[in-house]
Amino acid sequence: MKNIDTQLKVIKQGAAEIIQEEELVEKLKSGKPLTVKVGLDPTMPDMHLGHTVVINKLRQFQELGHHVVFLIGDYTACIGDPSGRDATRPAVQPEAIRENAKKFQKEIFKILDKEKTKVVFNSEWLGKLKGLDLIELASHYTVARMLERDDFDKRFKIEKKPIAIHEFLYPLLQARDSVELKCDVELGGTDQKFNLLLGRKLQEDHKIKPQVCIMMPILEGLDGVKKMSKSLGNYISISDEPNDMFGKVMSISDDLMWRYYNLLSFKHSDDIETMKEMCTQDKLNPRDVKIDLAHELISRFHGQDNADKAKNNFISRFQNKNITDDIPCVNIEASGELKIIDLITNNLKAIQSTSEVRRLITQNAIKIDSEPVKTIDYDCSAHKEFLLQIGKKKAFMVSLK
Repeated sequence: MKNIDTQLKVIKQGAAEIIQEEELVEKLKSGKPLTVKVGLDPTMPDMHLGHTVVINKLRQFQELGHHVVFLIGDYTACIGDPSGRDATRPAVQPEAIRENAKKFQKEIFKILDKEKTKVVFNSEWLGKLKGLDLIELASHYTVARMLERDDFDKRFKIEKKPIAIHEFLYPLLQARDSVELKCDVELGGTDQKFNLLLGRKLQEDHKIKPQVCIMMPILEGLDGVKKMSKSLGNYISISDEPNDMFGKVMSISDDLMWRYYNLLSFKHSDDIETMKEMCTQDKLNPRDVKIDLAHELISRFHGQDNADKAKNNFISRFQNKNITDDIPCVNIEASGELKIIDLITNNLKAIQSTSEVRRLITQNAIKIDSEPVKTIDYDCSAHKEFLLQIGKKKAFMVSLK
């Protein structure tokens, strides 16, 4: 096992907050492998890159020689985590939870070492709780303290939205997980701080040395503003096809690229800073750095060969066209037919005049993947991803969702 200073540097990289760091140092000084937990509720059918931020940190603990536990919250998923929510979550059907859990078990091993990872389901112990057990669990916290949570406080005092009693049980049940597993460290996003700290308290109430809580930043979605979320449509699923994933990564801004590097890449922090400095000094093209990031992520989730193919496909289709120095990448929501004239005037707003679009089409000046579009009624939804050329100076890499 590496020395404490080396371990701390790795553990602290990218972390938003550690409670308490001095306790972490003390645990590391013991020389014993720590039990480190990440929990995820299978409420959605697939993971996106935002979920992998904490799993990446779990992998780092694994590489440092510690025992890692990936907890699938099949029991707590029935309640739904109220963290950051402005309304009560709708219930998820048990069958959907089971199917999602099966997929999670496969996906996590694209990041974690299967031979060194313990996978547990919290229904193993929470499912055995009886009515009196739940009452005893609820006695460890007060309603007043629960309402101090930012999300509950906002819903109760400002938005005047109801809070169901079962939502109070969620953080208590998650805390019970830490008691059962006797965790030394629990990882979560910054929105999980309340839940993780309650785990510390419940461990103390059960005479267990409290866990260290490490909060990781919330990853912004493709828009660079709101957190990555399937409901917001600004996410990159780790199950996305290689070409789709490559295109989505290339669509993020240059500024957001560095955020993704720091939270998603396995490159050393010093190497990332060097690349950033070289880009600032115009010694390195940000586009090329972004290509390397896309290649790294696709290699992780789809393998080296698929990553190479996606990279070559992107370069041959877009970069080598020499249309512009850096072709903008855009993601468009398209649930049905999407006519070329609507795409250009409404979605992209590349040309305001429909008559101008008509004129360019008659001149074979509007092309999709180098093929001239012959009619304004051309349906673009037949393609998932394509290069759109408008005249001699405008081009877009378009991904349809």
